[in-house]
Amino acid sequence: MAKVLSDIEIAQQTRLEPIVNIAGKVGLTADDLELYGKYKAKISFDAIKRFSENEDGKLVLVTAITPTPAGEGKTLTTIGLAQALNYMGHKTIVALREPSLGPVFGIKGGAAGGGYSQVLPMEDINLHFTGDMHAITAANNLLAAAIDNHVHQGNALRIDVRRVVWKRVMDMNDRALRHIVVGMGGKVCGFPREDQFMITVASEIMAILCLAHDLMDLKKRMGDIVVAYDLDGNPVRTRQLGVEGAMAILMKDAIKPNLVQTTENTPALVHGGPFANIAHGCNSVVATKLAMKMGDITVTEAGFGADLGAEKFMDIKCRFAGIKPDAVVIVATVRALKMHGGVDKKCLQEENLEALQKGFVNLAKHIDNMRKFDVPVLVGINRFMTDTDEEIALLRQLCRNYGTEAALNNCWAEGGRGGIEMGEKVLKLIEQPRTPYKPLYDIEDTIARKMEIIVKRIYGGAGVVFESNAQKQIKELEKLGLDKMPVCVAKTQYSLSDNPALLGAPSDFTVTVKDVRVCTGAGFIVCQTSNIMTMPGLPKMPAANRMDIDENGVITGLF
Repeated sequence: MAKVLSDIEIAQQTRLEPIVNIAGKVGLTADDLELYGKYKAKISFDAIKRFSENEDGKLVLVTAITPTPAGEGKTLTTIGLAQALNYMGHKTIVALREPSLGPVFGIKGGAAGGGYSQVLPMEDINLHFTGDMHAITAANNLLAAAIDNHVHQGNALRIDVRRVVWKRVMDMNDRALRHIVVGMGGKVCGFPREDQFMITVASEIMAILCLAHDLMDLKKRMGDIVVAYDLDGNPVRTRQLGVEGAMAILMKDAIKPNLVQTTENTPALVHGGPFANIAHGCNSVVATKLAMKMGDITVTEAGFGADLGAEKFMDIKCRFAGIKPDAVVIVATVRALKMHGGVDKKCLQEENLEALQKGFVNLAKHIDNMRKFDVPVLVGINRFMTDTDEEIALLRQLCRNYGTEAALNNCWAEGGRGGIEMGEKVLKLIEQPRTPYKPLYDIEDTIARKMEIIVKRIYGGAGVVFESNAQKQIKELEKLGLDKMPVCVAKTQYSLSDNPALLGAPSDFTVTVKDVRVCTGAGFIVCQTSNIMTMPGLPKMPAANRMDIDENGVITGLF
């Protein structure tokens, strides 16, 4: 019996093409690239401007059911679908987010796809890549340092040190930094105050990177950031501290999209990486729009389930970017649906048609969610070796009964060839005339109304409870005229509700909002539910514990 290779072993055995060759497939020249070695490059804005005259290709969004410990495989499906479409003769580009070091060394491990559907070089992409995460961290923390320095140097802006809302970040899971005190050590160390760290991908700088159109737009957005409030309750912005130009210098390369390739040498733009449970969960507007100009079809993804990343893709990214998907693929697995049907993780290898049928309600809810945006939907069944033919047949039938086609996905084991059925059905969907953009709500609605619409129409809940602190924050934002923006909900990814224990498709629940903050640079309002952490912690046995490197530089255990 042949050995089953791990993801990293497959990646290390794949023959990569020089990145200049990959660039040539989509009309880029060597002069358009800023090389980071032989297999990675950034794309210049001169090239982006040149491609801006091209017509847009088709856009396919890949999302998923509510994630479970059983795994769904959304990123590998995104990559595998792009490879399948290329295999079928359609010039296709994949556009993905960059992994964060926090999950890489925490629970998840690597996040560059899997099997024969990966973006490469996966070790680099999962680690420092082209330095985008570090640039975001540096720009964020420069602003944090400028705030404390301004207070220390006389506080001409009369910043209320009790109301500094800008937080420091680092791209690592570290629960000890969730609640800290800075400025200890006497007069020369500044004024002591409570503070906290967030993970880099939760920074507003990350959101701005992913929503800005170019470097100047990025600089303006960073200048718009509300960092604190003064003693009269007025917002204090970055431009009042005069550091948005310095922050833009740190971000001058990070704003440029990264070009890499898949295991089948399909061009891939990997750029930006906000989490979908605490941020808006989509790769950069710059990368997505460039991919649409360079290829016939762009396949992109949004983080976690359709209730999180896909809703934010539709209501935030599409609104700002002026785009709309031509089709949506919802990734589902038999294993995960059985978990939603009540099966313990230890028993997922056993056939259980009853649990599969019971757990289908979760997939059905996500199908409904995407239909609300008036986009055609396909279910991509990511097959595992333990799935039985009877289970696959039942899932196909359940999808047909619900008015949605399903396609089998063997992209982990077979790469693009394993996604041909999925590709064929996607091609039929994107041939349909594109309908006008249809957001879920009007940004002129109140914050409470926008949140209520999301909870009732997307999560399936009965309503929203705003804690007293959140109510005060909403009133203040309304008074300041900062409430007419899209809403970005920070909540658990493990349930349609804000309770991770409620699987399937719960109903009659309420979502509790404990914190409401404005991200004026990104252009949205974050409603944070009661159980979400913006700085994750490491598990008892972190993924870092199984990683190693030998004397030849060969990495093991990354995924």
